[in-house]
Amino acid sequence: MELTYTSEISLLPLKVRKDNRYYIVEDEVTGDFYEMPEVCITAIELMNKKIPLREIEKSLIYQYPDEDIDVWGFINQLLELNLVREIDGIPIQRSYVEQSKSGFSWLPQSLGRFFFNSISSKLYVLLFVASIGLIMFKPDLFPRYSDLFMFDLMFQNIIALLLISFFLVILHEFGHVLAVRSEGLPAKIEVGNRLFLIVLETDMSQVWKLPAEKRNKLYLAGMNFDVAVLFLALAAQLFVSDNAITMGLMKLVVLDTFIRLIYQTAVFMKTDLYYVIENLTGCYNLMENGRNFLARWIPFLRVPETETFDGEEKFVRRYAGFYLAGVLLTFIITAYYYIPQMIFAVSEIMLPGFLEPINSIRFWDSVVFLLQIVLVLGLLLYSWTKKYRPSS
Repeated sequence: MELTYTSEISLLPLKVRKDNRYYIVEDEVTGDFYEMPEVCITAIELMNKKIPLREIEKSLIYQYPDEDIDVWGFINQLLELNLVREIDGIPIQRSYVEQSKSGFSWLPQSLGRFFFNSISSKLYVLLFVASIGLIMFKPDLFPRYSDLFMFDLMFQNIIALLLISFFLVILHEFGHVLAVRSEGLPAKIEVGNRLFLIVLETDMSQVWKLPAEKRNKLYLAGMNFDVAVLFLALAAQLFVSDNAITMGLMKLVVLDTFIRLIYQTAVFMKTDLYYVIENLTGCYNLMENGRNFLARWIPFLRVPETETFDGEEKFVRRYAGFYLAGVLLTFIITAYYYIPQMIFAVSEIMLPGFLEPINSIRFWDSVVFLLQIVLVLGLLLYSWTKKYRPSS
């Protein structure tokens, strides 16, 4: 099919919303979202009026004299994004996967608004301040690594940690789900990874339907639930000091929640606070743009090309430096601490346990330890294959 200056372009149904800096364009069929500058929005409006490309180009050059107008390049981008329906009345075939819009739709919007409203947002801040106050009032409440070891046997500690961590992670993600549902939008929970760390993550792609000022509530919802859990677990320790098991469980809850909150500050991975930074700066695809900036010197960091808009360069450069430092630090810590610890645990705990009789508690201690390793590696492999699997 040949494009000429007399061609008429017919686009699919698109919804355009003004955002922080530019515009968010929604493909109403697939539910995909794209960020575009004003000149692109003007071009789309002119195409929807069935104006020939020659006239569109003249109009854009007149309205945006400081822009480098490339109508042909923009049309090709629209074709790549599957946003063109017809060219000169001839339909354009496209393949796409329509996104599910029913995630957790059974949760009433009113339930989400009960946990996330103008009053509750202030309450979560107060709970965070109160948690700090409790730790300052009683320093023994501050979590320690020894809180991991409630029991003498490793398999008991592993089971306790896995069960508590899984429950609290689910609770964290349901914070996001309830916040999304408070706006009447769908959400779903998936398995993913940050570098080599296994995570559960809530797909909140539909938040682009909301104005920027409403998105942070959704991004911070999981941390808000973490803060509530942290306060309750700290406060509970003031009343259960005479019960060793309950006290141990509360300390483990505090340690697990504390680590999760610290993890959210690692914005060189796509944590909750990373999305808050994107939203506040208006620089979306910050990680991708940062990696492509670094790819000038480190080619394997390159990802499918994303566009850095005017005014975003300084944010991208700063984030790129932080990203590189964070990733290097993570690998150094892993190589210096975590891998030696794992080797020690395998050689001194797991392997000797398998030499014990099958009816020995040490044998089953090793079995549980091995199952934990297999589970984590299996989930990591699954998340990698899902992330890098070619889309059909």
